[in-house]
Amino acid sequence: MKVQEIREIIKLVDQSNINEFVFENEGTKIKLKKTETGTVLHPAAAPEVVQANSAVEVKHAAAPAPAVPKAVEPAKPAAAVTEQENLHKITSPMVGTFYQSPAPDSPAYVKTGDKVTGDSIVCIVEAMKLFNEIEAEVSGEIVEVLVKEGQLVEYGQPLFLVKPE
Repeated sequence: MKVQEIREIIKLVDQSNINEFVFENEGTKIKLKKTETGTVLHPAAAPEVVQANSAVEVKHAAAPAPAVPKAVEPAKPAAAVTEQENLHKITSPMVGTFYQSPAPDSPAYVKTGDKVTGDSIVCIVEAMKLFNEIEAEVSGEIVEVLVKEGQLVEYGQPLFLVKPE
C-alpha cells in the first residue's frame, strides 16, 4: 500500500463519524482509531516501515516499533495562557503538506507581525497534488506561525495564531 493511499484513508476517517477502521489486504493489516489528537495508524504487519508524521505509529508483527513520544509542552505563565485564549487559530482544512510560499524561491505569504484581512492568503496546503490556498478568515496581526515549511499537517491542526482587530 502506498503512503498516499494511507494518507487518503486517514483523511477520510478524520472527516467521518467513524471512530475505528480496520483494513486487511495481502497480509497487511491497518487499523485506524480516532483519538483526541487525531487519527492514529496501527499497521499490524507491513512489508516496510512507513512513518508519515508524529501522529502515525507503525508496528511490525515480529518486532514492535516503539511508540512515537508525544511532545510535552512546558508550563506557560497564566498571562500567556490568557493572551492565547484571545487569539484566533487559523487551522488546516485538510490533511496535507504545509507551504508558506507559492514557490520555493518566493517570499512567504505572511510572517509574524504581518497584518491580514479575512481574505488574505496565508499559506498553501498540498493534498494529493492539489495546492489549496488557505485564507486568514479574520482580520488582525499574525502572532505566531505554528508549523514549519514542508511539514505534514492534520485536519483541524492550528497553523497560525492571529490577534484579531
